[in-house]
Amino acid sequence: MKPPHVLSLNSGRRIRPSGGGSPTAIDKRPVESFEVRDPGPKHGGLGSGVVGDEIGKPQHHGGALQAVYAYAREDLDHWERELGRSIASGGFGENLTTLGVDTTHALVGELWHIGEVVLRVEVPRIPCATFAAHMGVPRWVRRFADEGRTGAYLSVVMPGVVRTGAPISVERPDHEVDLLLLFRGLMGDLGAAQRVIDAGVVHPEVRESLADTVARRGA
Repeated sequence: MKPPHVLSLNSGRRIRPSGGGSPTAIDKRPVESFEVRDPGPKHGGLGSGVVGDEIGKPQHHGGALQAVYAYAREDLDHWERELGRSIASGGFGENLTTLGVDTTHALVGELWHIGEVVLRVEVPRIPCATFAAHMGVPRWVRRFADEGRTGAYLSVVMPGVVRTGAPISVERPDHEVDLLLLFRGLMGDLGAAQRVIDAGVVHPEVRESLADTVARRGA
């Protein structure tokens, strides 16, 4: 079996959906290589961490903590079986389609070494209306959330060029906070949120969001 690697690299341009609505760049297409860099803050930064990749709603996506989005081919295959249709790599709007990497249970702070590039696991994907419209599946947001196969948003620790087929070496930190636990906390599970807060491993922005959830829903 081939070791963990980049199966596909995907990039997209903003286009207006055929059925109308706001322009979106969720429909990513394969490329042989691309450059990644820290895009800076979500508001006023460069948007995507992938040079040449565009974002439909920069007020909600992109920025340092969502610089690169990765999704496992194994999870796309799962959804192919569930939905009874083919899903191409890049079909979930991911920049990296991985093979042999467990993105659902990736640990916050986990480092991915891909050639000269180093990426850091930060947050899970929170499904939105744009994603639902792209998929065209009834109750998609709820269905995706219930399944918990969120994929991983990564920050850029060491910039450089990523190439299709490049091996991925994973360096895992010494804690148990994975993206699924963080996702459950961000979606309103107060117990999960408190566990993540107590672990002290997430970015201050994420911790603040979790603390706000606990304060509001706890009350």
